[in-house]
Amino acid sequence: MLLRKVYRFRMEPTQAQAEALLRMAGARRFVWNWGLARRKEAYAATGKGLTYNGQATELTALKKRPEMAWLREADSQLLQQALQDLDRAFKAFFERRAGFPRFKTRKKDPPRFRIPQRVRVEEGKVYLPKVGGVKIRQSQPIDCVIKGATFKRDTEGHWHVTLTAEFEMPDVPLPPVNPEHVVGIDLGLKDFAVLSDGTRIAPPKFYRKAERKLRRAQRELSRKQKGSKNREKARHRLNRVHAKVRNQRQDWLHKLTTGLVQKYDGLCIEDLNLKGMAKTKLSKSVLDAAPGEFRRQLEYKAVWYRKHLVVIDRYFPSSKLCRECGTIHTALTLSDRVWTCECGAVHDRDLNAALNIRAEGIRAIPVAVGHPETLNAWGEGVRPTQRRQSSSNQESHVL
Repeated sequence: MLLRKVYRFRMEPTQAQAEALLRMAGARRFVWNWGLARRKEAYAATGKGLTYNGQATELTALKKRPEMAWLREADSQLLQQALQDLDRAFKAFFERRAGFPRFKTRKKDPPRFRIPQRVRVEEGKVYLPKVGGVKIRQSQPIDCVIKGATFKRDTEGHWHVTLTAEFEMPDVPLPPVNPEHVVGIDLGLKDFAVLSDGTRIAPPKFYRKAERKLRRAQRELSRKQKGSKNREKARHRLNRVHAKVRNQRQDWLHKLTTGLVQKYDGLCIEDLNLKGMAKTKLSKSVLDAAPGEFRRQLEYKAVWYRKHLVVIDRYFPSSKLCRECGTIHTALTLSDRVWTCECGAVHDRDLNAALNIRAEGIRAIPVAVGHPETLNAWGEGVRPTQRRQSSSNQESHVL
């Protein structure tokens, strides 16, 4: 099985190299706008659109014009890639997965371009056509075959290279696991995550902690005259605060997900309705916690480390289900952090949810010989009966 892996490094170009990168990004933006304009003109004249192959032929003729000689300073594959991106944008529009492609401006579109081939990394430098070797901060070795590279300048003015590599993964079933090495994870806001083994992970709240600096930077930006150099400086200061929050969150999530995947052989999580949660009054806290990014990292790292990952249905009543007797308490509210079941069992809301998620996830994981499936205290499966389950289909899990 062929999988992809992405490396991202910060570049340290010289002034001449930075100018060359900007020229290549400008060429990519020009070709995109030219290709979009040609498609609109052709459709208005004939009622039919243009294909990528047809536009690639026109691009070759365009570069031969004397006034377009500057396009030959950019890599040819870079310009062709811009037309391929435009073609994919139109396909996404016709399939109703995205809006109609728009023209790109220098102010709104960050400098970026992609080269599918002829990019290599050697001795702490990335080599790309027309520019040469650019020094990078290579934090880890690249042990895979590079299949493409994307170059982009962030809002702080720093260039980064994103290298897409491929590696071979054995296409064999995952081995059975010991249930003791399976963990259930209940995500929330009071605690970012509560594990079925009792571990509680506090939310870092990087955005909340930086709100004071953000307000101050935004206030300074709003007071500067539009188009002035001071406004540009204030914008860079605001971007640096946002970048720090983003980098802190990404670093914390990567360390957390890598540690979980390395420690446990099976991980069970819930399929939360993140889009709906982001529209509530708790949206700022939900977006600050980034549960969607947490799940995305768990998914691909579980594949890399060959671990089991089970996603439980979002309508499974993990918080309202008593793990001792199987009763579903539909009247449970968000403020009920500790509740008592009719059978006498006292439950911590989040820990009970994590244990129920783990028990439900174990049903989808092959268990090693000699380790029976986990049962509740009454000797029955923790999955509620069909009658109880159907009555809870309208009850979504509340964080």
